[in-house]
Formats: sequence, C-alpha cells, structure tokens
Amino acid sequence: MSLRRWPPTNALVNLPVVMTESEHVTWRELWAQATSALGDRHHARWMCEVASGCDGPEFLAELDEPAMHGMVAHLDAMLARRAAGEPLQYVLGRWQFRRLDMMVDQRVLIPRPETEWVCETALGLARSLLAADRTAERLVIADLGTGSGAIGLSIAAELPIDSADVWLADVSADAVDVASANLAGIGRNAQSVRIVQGSWFLALPNDLRGRLDLVVANPPYIALDDPDVEAEVSQWEPHLALFGGADGLRDIRSIVADAATWLRPGGYLVLEIGAGQGTAVVALLNEAGLADGEIRSDLAGRDRIAVARR
Repeated sequence: MSLRRWPPTNALVNLPVVMTESEHVTWRELWAQATSALGDRHHARWMCEVASGCDGPEFLAELDEPAMHGMVAHLDAMLARRAAGEPLQYVLGRWQFRRLDMMVDQRVLIPRPETEWVCETALGLARSLLAADRTAERLVIADLGTGSGAIGLSIAAELPIDSADVWLADVSADAVDVASANLAGIGRNAQSVRIVQGSWFLALPNDLRGRLDLVVANPPYIALDDPDVEAEVSQWEPHLALFGGADGLRDIRSIVADAATWLRPGGYLVLEIGAGQGTAVVALLNEAGLADGEIRSDLAGRDRIAVARR
C-alpha cells in the first residue's frame, strides 16, 4: 500500500515510495491519506506519530512541515503490515498500559484493558499490605508469566519507591528480552525490579520460598479448541502465552498448586482467568488450601480475576 496513490480496495500492493524535494508532502496530507486507508483517524495519527518520531503536541506542530523520505517509507511499511492483518499494536511497536508506554511485538501478548483490572487488584492488595501493621521490610512481589512486563512494571512504578522488591519471570527468553527493554520506562523504580527466566515459581530463587507477599500472573487460559478465539489473535500472538491445554486450566493448576509453598502467611495470589472459569478456579484454590478464594468480574460482567490468600 502506498501513501502516494491508494488502491480502490484493501488489497496489499507493493508500490515504492519515490519523492522528490519539490513534492513537499506534509504530515497533514499524510495523516489524511492514512485516515482514508485505515478508516480510523486516531489509528492513522498514531502511525504518523511513530513514523515522524513526534508525539502529541509536537506532532501537531509539524503538520505543515514536509516529511522526509525515510519517514514516509516507514509509514508505508506500517500501513502495508496493517493491511496484511497484523495487529495495530505490533505495527506501532508500542502500546499504553496504565501509566506506561510499553514496547510490544510478536514475541509477547498485546496488553489488554482486562489485564489493567488485574493489575489494579494486585496494586490494591499491595497497598493494603503496606498500610497494615507490619515490619519495615519491603514487600516481595512476583509477576509470573510477565510477557512484556506490563503488570510487574506497573506495580513497581506505582508503588512508593523502595517499598517493594518486584520479580518478573517468564519461561520465554523472548519475553524476558522485551520486559528488560521496557524496564527503563519506569525510571528510578527500576532499581527494585529483577527479571528472570523460568517456568512459574521455578524461575525464582529458592530463598524466596515462603516469603512472597503477593503473586500475580496472567497465565495462558484459552482452551486449545476454543472456537471463540479471534483469527487475528491466534495468527499473530504467541501461542505459548495464549493456550492452556485442553481445558485452558493447565497453567492455572500449576501456579495454584505451588502458591501456598511460596506465599508467606497472609500473602495473596491474583490470577487473570478466562470467562466461565470461575467455578473451576475456586475449586482449585480450595483444594490447594488457600483461603478466601473469590472471583471478580471485569467490566463486561465476566469471570476475570481470581484472588486468594495463604
């Protein structure tokens, strides 16, 4: 797809971008053409901002400036990727999660609004622990299956500095690389974060066993034969982070079974779960000897967050 001449259909075409200095294609013109191609003015602006290297007011101030050849080529490439069905978040290479601008690509799941509620639940519990009558020790928190690092880095960024040690773990070396790249985005609080590779609790140092104040995880929870998975999701996002076995509960079972061993007395487990899994997950929490197991709904009223306490 070319910014110079839009095809009459959504078919992907390979038209080279060749500009001369006299053409003076401005960002205002490119934004309009991208909007026409995408059918969404906001998405078009985000792509233009990425291509131009300017965000927000800076981009608006450049609207009547000519775009450089390389920037137009970058925008062309992004539009071609989107036309081929690649998710917008991967095309942009970044996505907002709570207060953080996260780098994302096909190595990790796209951060979603539902997961922001999981993070909010975990933050609320962490704050309650900090406010309780306890020793001056820092909280010890683990984000298992961290992916891009969205949950764990948000927790580290939003808690008071020096109030917690936050461990981010993922079995995928690619995910660890992405989370590590996102670490710098939380500023000074990055000093409290450790990122490790491994499967669930096995990734953590053994001396943390029985010392964790809070464990949060967004494990794979989609059943292998789930007919409701969108084609864009199954085609582009990492299957290792999506599918949790025949019933979607394989990894949830593993985390719940080991949680009591790793949590300190009074410590909390927070899990993102699939819609309709609430009853089964509460049963798993009870079988593992965890207390106060409950399921909290997302904004659509679906099972989304499981919470329990040692």
